[in-house]
Amino acid sequence: MTQELFREREEATTARVDSGESADADGRALPLSEGDDPHVLFDDAAADSADDAIEPSRALALTDIAPPRANPGEALIRLAYRMGVPRHVLSAPFRRAAPIRLMATVSTPNTGNRASGVALRAGHFLVHSVKAPIGQVDFSGVTRQSPGVERCIHSFSWLADLAASAPRADCVGVAERITGLWLDANSQVGKGQAWEVEKTGLRLMAWLVHAPIILGGGNDQLRRRLLSAIEETANWLDRKSSRASTGFGEVAGWAAVTAAGLLLPDGKPRKLFGEAGLIRALGDLICEDGGVLSRCPSVQMDTVTLLTDLIACYEAVDEEVPNALTVMRELLIPPLLALRHGDGGLGSWQGHHAIGADQVSQVIAASGVRTRPLAEAEHWGFQRMRGGDTLVQFDAAPPPRARFARVGCASTLAFEMSDGRSRVIVNCGGSALAGGQVPARIGQGLRASAAHSTLVLDNANSTAVLLHGKMGKGVEAVDVEHRNLSGSDRDATRVSGAHDGYAARFGLSHRRILSLRADGTELAGEDILIPASRKGKNGKVAFAIRFHLGAGIEVHMSEDGRGASLLLPDGKLWHFRLRGDQAGVGDVQLSCEDSLWVDSAGRPVGTEQLVLEGLTSRGGGQFSWLLKKMG
Repeated sequence: MTQELFREREEATTARVDSGESADADGRALPLSEGDDPHVLFDDAAADSADDAIEPSRALALTDIAPPRANPGEALIRLAYRMGVPRHVLSAPFRRAAPIRLMATVSTPNTGNRASGVALRAGHFLVHSVKAPIGQVDFSGVTRQSPGVERCIHSFSWLADLAASAPRADCVGVAERITGLWLDANSQVGKGQAWEVEKTGLRLMAWLVHAPIILGGGNDQLRRRLLSAIEETANWLDRKSSRASTGFGEVAGWAAVTAAGLLLPDGKPRKLFGEAGLIRALGDLICEDGGVLSRCPSVQMDTVTLLTDLIACYEAVDEEVPNALTVMRELLIPPLLALRHGDGGLGSWQGHHAIGADQVSQVIAASGVRTRPLAEAEHWGFQRMRGGDTLVQFDAAPPPRARFARVGCASTLAFEMSDGRSRVIVNCGGSALAGGQVPARIGQGLRASAAHSTLVLDNANSTAVLLHGKMGKGVEAVDVEHRNLSGSDRDATRVSGAHDGYAARFGLSHRRILSLRADGTELAGEDILIPASRKGKNGKVAFAIRFHLGAGIEVHMSEDGRGASLLLPDGKLWHFRLRGDQAGVGDVQLSCEDSLWVDSAGRPVGTEQLVLEGLTSRGGGQFSWLLKKMG
């Protein structure tokens, strides 16, 4: 991102709630009406319209955000601290180091999950519907838990849940018990899977932000142990944050270093050091339109939450927040809103389940950012269309690179659609939760192209799905076009995307065109296979176009086998229909098969899917279909 754009975003930030205005996705001020709640977000159809066609997007771009300007003295302090000079020598060279203590109490607007907090007080962790009794948990990590439970335990995110469940006095005993067990099992700094940079950074941040719960009791021995652990962890992160295995992990590490610099004695050198590393890491994590390069909505939310906690640390010690941090948080919200369906929850993208509306609303409200969804996230890669009550999300970018992928999925050119509060077309989602309620044996399958509402050739993934959430060869480039159409009888929004994921193996490129009427009553689709070179290949290849259906939808196939009626749980009726002759293909069969969808609680729900399959020529093919709202 250029410095000019960075300054524009800074100026847009100042036009928020305090001045009676908010900023839209393009930085324009939005006036507040009388009686408006500054934490309630716009979700207006007018905000989704595009002025004209956008240029094709071929790759994700990094954001270049400069660290805060420092005077020569501060720059020297930062350099000296990086070289290993003790911070008390730099802060007050003529006195001894101050004893470890917390300089302030942090009040964060972020709140945890109350149900999970109540479960903790009842004696067990509750993560994505998985219960783990406290007394049976191996806090050392030798005995592996499900990934979600492990992350909750070692990041201490459960502290926020506990704080949300009851008054502080009722939570102290539980917090002290779990903290003591964890410290006993992880006495060696840097040893064990609990010491991944991401988990360690989140853990230190949780200790600092929720200190009153674990330090507010009468256990002096635990207090001394925890303060010592805070200091040791901060020192470890000083050295290790830049070596994190993921982009978000590096951001979490540097954010915790910065928070420690704010809240621990003699902290100015560490704060200056941490700010520079954090802003550089944010620039590497977030693309130009505000989407994280993991392309995962869960990571997007985690980044917003982390920045909100850090900004609360600045406010606790009455320090000025660097403009870069507030601007970056402002940038993160519009892309996140673009992945909300009519029920307020997020779509199922890049391995995560359909995160619920309450959780999303809390994160956004805590940030204090009031803005509109970003319709054309050309760098993040998700396109959004809206007509009436119908919302469409379209994945028009390659999967994330290995450096940023958390649980990468081969979902290029997949889409989701909702009508009001009902989800009509979905992706299965939930591979990130494999090992909990989602069986571990199907985790890899949920990352495959077939688990998404897109076209698949010969049951192959458009991008290779590797172990540990990483992605291999496949889609390298996606051409995208997003425009508004006006006609004599109808207006519509049209998005077109094409990828090269099947070019090397089958000699074909896949193009998908989606057109949504302005009133939301029709979604017309066209899937086209185009020879990738002038010299086409002979023979035919099997194809399948999958439309995974939302939970509770009743399917009734038409007698001619070319359509299906979809009765939504709220009584609305949609009709799916093949359009015209399918060019370049032989016999085409439309069928209804079993599927599954991972809900907001992390539970797999049995659903159905429409599958259009057959054989197509390697010289190309064309398949047209229509989803029409009846009545």
